[in-house]
Amino acid sequence: MENLDVDSLQPNRAGVMAVFYPDIFDRTHLVLILRKTYKGVHSNQIGFPGGRVEPEDENLEQTALRETEEEVGIPRSKIKVIKELTRLYIPPSNFWVQPYLGLLEETPTLTPQVSEVERILEVDLDHFLDHSNFVKQELSTSYSNKMIVPAFKLNEQIVWGATGMMLSEIREIFRESF
Repeated sequence: MENLDVDSLQPNRAGVMAVFYPDIFDRTHLVLILRKTYKGVHSNQIGFPGGRVEPEDENLEQTALRETEEEVGIPRSKIKVIKELTRLYIPPSNFWVQPYLGLLEETPTLTPQVSEVERILEVDLDHFLDHSNFVKQELSTSYSNKMIVPAFKLNEQIVWGATGMMLSEIREIFRESF
């Protein structure tokens, strides 16, 4: 298979943030969002807070921080970015997505952006790391029917695709660190 020259496809650029924080009982959680239903390939899917680069963004990290603040209400000044993860190309939407790993020292007040976020998911770290929540799932999308994909079952939601790949990388980072 030849290497794909993604830049020749003039992809949109986006930044997303995987934010971990303590809850009021000092258990670590991760923020995910359920996107609103709309006409688009990522409609009604689980993802990280984040989005497209805007002219005022200095870089992709700033994009991820701004979008996280807009979509879930976490002030960008409170997030400590600790790692840049592997950039992913998403063919169905022609996006290069740069994920980041961030930490909060306190329990945030999460507020969904009504226009883009259907629901906020707070995923317990132990639940996320539990191997039994890594599954194979049959899915149909706007571009493929009945495909079997590796996925995570988190808070009774199926998380797959680019977000699932990012979660796999994060999971490996945690496993290597502990």
